[in-house]
Amino acid sequence: MKAGFVEKLIERLGRIGPEEVQNYFLRLAQEKGFLETVFNAIQEGIIVTDSKGRITYVNDAACGLFGLEAGEAVGKRLDERIRGLDWASLTQSGGPVSHDIEIFYPQNRFINFYVVPLVMEPREAVAGIGDSGRNESLRSERGGPRSATPATAEEVGHVMILRDITESRRTAQQTIESERLNALMLLAAGVAHEIGNPLNSLHIHLQLMERSVQKLQDGAKEDLEQSIEVARSEVNRLDSIVTQFLKAIRPSRPQLRAENVNTIVEEAVRFFAPELQDREIVVEQELRSDVPLLQLDRDQIKQAFYNVIKNSLEAMHRHGTLRIRTDLDDTHVIVRFVDTGGGMSAENLSRVFQPYFTTKLSGTGLGLLIVRRIVREHGGELSIESSQGRGLTLTIRLPYIDKRIRMLEAGHQKP
Repeated sequence: MKAGFVEKLIERLGRIGPEEVQNYFLRLAQEKGFLETVFNAIQEGIIVTDSKGRITYVNDAACGLFGLEAGEAVGKRLDERIRGLDWASLTQSGGPVSHDIEIFYPQNRFINFYVVPLVMEPREAVAGIGDSGRNESLRSERGGPRSATPATAEEVGHVMILRDITESRRTAQQTIESERLNALMLLAAGVAHEIGNPLNSLHIHLQLMERSVQKLQDGAKEDLEQSIEVARSEVNRLDSIVTQFLKAIRPSRPQLRAENVNTIVEEAVRFFAPELQDREIVVEQELRSDVPLLQLDRDQIKQAFYNVIKNSLEAMHRHGTLRIRTDLDDTHVIVRFVDTGGGMSAENLSRVFQPYFTTKLSGTGLGLLIVRRIVREHGGELSIESSQGRGLTLTIRLPYIDKRIRMLEAGHQKP
């Protein structure tokens, strides 16, 4: 391998005159600036630490991934700047380590990092700077093997290489979730079938009992009619629960029509008006008037909004504030729900879309899963931001422009 500028400089240290030192320092600064420009141009994050885990270099990509400021981060311990990173256990093996992590600030992303120890081999030539025997030592090192045992290489730090694997990880998660949902639908269909048959039988026998009761005298007849009515009511309730469960977990294809999303938000809020008043919860609506009409299934989107508002009310209990805002960008209408509830920990936030996962005592763990499925079937996106004790923000993005291609500006043709 061809020797670089630094290697050549080290070899010539004993022959450099005072007048040449400034030129070499300028050349070193240029080399450093060149390397920093290269590292800042690449998409992978790079963080270099010393042997005590203090940051000595961080490139722009790493700053963007972790929300760091290079000037403030340099000189600080890496595990202080990146909370939750067990730096000691990652570097104690003495060899390369590869690991995946999930980060939540400044954005929820998945990162693969590769940690490599930086080892500096001792240079006897450098150790002899200023010694009259330095040149002879260099020659001895070059001329052949030395009788003395070579010094042990020293670990002077670590370099961490970071790669954003969010898209591939989310694609894999979506595949797993799809498989889970398919299994869930099969289970739901089987359970509904097994429950539906006994319910039908109960309904028929209640009708037969009702006819038999008509033949009884008034005293016994009234009590039995009341019992039959209670039983019929419970059978109808169970039948309704099964039907709603099937509709929720296996929604029909959206029947799209031009709808005003602001109107659907207002209807959803009105539905919860008695509960809002009872819990003394304030709803602040900031609905943008120029929001375009969207191609939506009104009932499905309303069901999604119901689930989101219901979750917010249950999170706030009493005396909270729910802010609902509609906005738009170049391609999507944005509906944002912000509550002042207890928020959600990072661990729970990563599991929020798993079937049957819930932090409530009586929850089903299907609400947000259903919301995301409805949003996705409308070509939209759903995201959640939260931290423990600081409320939760749920954002729904629904497309209003179906862009299949994007025209690029024509380049300048050479004459």
